[in-house]
Amino acid sequence: MVSTTLSDDDLVDGWGPTTILRSTEDVAALKEGEGGAIFIHGSAELARRLADAGLVDQYNLLVFPVLLGAGKSLFGRADRDKRMLKLRESESYSNGILKLVYDVRR
Repeated sequence: MVSTTLSDDDLVDGWGPTTILRSTEDVAALKEGEGGAIFIHGSAELARRLADAGLVDQYNLLVFPVLLGAGKSLFGRADRDKRMLKLRESESYSNGILKLVYDVRR
């Protein structure tokens, strides 16, 4: 879990071993270890920070057939080099949603 505000006392019993990561450096150290994949669900700010730090290897995206005029962007707006992605997997569903899995090219 990544948080700058939660304390160890806020952790929920029954979730198994849980560690609160406090910084991008903590995530980088975890990534260098022998653990499995790290997934982010629902935090555009965290996704942007990890991408800016070069810690994202793959994007698993669901594209919904809706256009919004406002909202949080998954990708930062800062002027930087473009990032090349390679499509690994795609699937379309009868409701118009697309599942796209991209690897980040380094």
